[in-house]
Amino acid sequence: MIEFVYPWFFVLLILPFLARWLVPVYKEQKQSVQVPYFQRLVDITGEKPQSSAVILNRKLIQSLLLAFSWICIVTALAKPEIIGEPIVQQKSARDLMIAVDLSASMEVKDFKTSDNKTVNRLVAVKQVLSDFVKVREHDRLGLILFGDAPYLQAPFTDDLTTWLTLLNESEIGMAGQSTAFGDAIGLAISVFNNEETKNRVLIVLTDGNDTASKVPPVEAAKVAAASNIKIYTIAIGNPEAVGEEKVDIAVLEEIAKVTKGKKFLALNSKELQRVYQEINTLEPQLFDTQSFRPRTSAHYYPILLFALVYLVSLSLVNIRFKFASGSHK
Repeated sequence: MIEFVYPWFFVLLILPFLARWLVPVYKEQKQSVQVPYFQRLVDITGEKPQSSAVILNRKLIQSLLLAFSWICIVTALAKPEIIGEPIVQQKSARDLMIAVDLSASMEVKDFKTSDNKTVNRLVAVKQVLSDFVKVREHDRLGLILFGDAPYLQAPFTDDLTTWLTLLNESEIGMAGQSTAFGDAIGLAISVFNNEETKNRVLIVLTDGNDTASKVPPVEAAKVAAASNIKIYTIAIGNPEAVGEEKVDIAVLEEIAKVTKGKKFLALNSKELQRVYQEINTLEPQLFDTQSFRPRTSAHYYPILLFALVYLVSLSLVNIRFKFASGSHK
């Protein structure tokens, strides 16, 4: 399929006809035929010598070549483009932020892996998250690490390899020993508000209650709800623990309720895996479909055709001239 960027240039096709109609005929002066008795002819006829002109008359083939050349030039000016077949692209319509607690209590070795090995809570989180993000390959993922304060480790990206590298390089205590849960939600809100995606999900993994936030978690959740952010809270600590290691289930449940999310409790790697499977079910991937047709400029084709016809015609004229010159010798 071919389309023209400037189709109004085809109006120029009538320009030669206007020129032929409005512009005077081109005349070329030439020397007259000389005869030895020219003066006698003048005396007999009584005519006086005058300047004259010859109107050039082109052959039919010359007129056709000129018309064809003008059509090629006008077509090139109209800038033809070849329209390709539609190409459909799918883009993620969801931003998924994951906030991971790096407080000192995450070092407790009470999680069992699928091969029955005992590891600390952060190692279990990393292992399960690695499997989780692989099935979210079309979502844009962000990563927040929090302890005494929250830090944006990875802004929203679809580069899952880099995202996983940043997660695996995180260490317990690198963000402090306490748990600033509410501030982590606040940072997530700030990041989401700088993005245009409307489908926003925050997954928070924590094993302790909030001990360092400037904004209470529930109040931060209310702001998140106003920003259309859904929060899934995952408690990975022991609900029967005391002190800073105690998980405040009631607060996690209230946060999920306020933001229309859900609260989960995971005591081992298998349960944590099931949590992510359920989140995948609750939050299926969304796509924005974009379709476009590639355009390739073809304006040079008429020019090449014009040049080819001109060179062929010029070559034929030269060949004919040589043959004519040779026959007179």
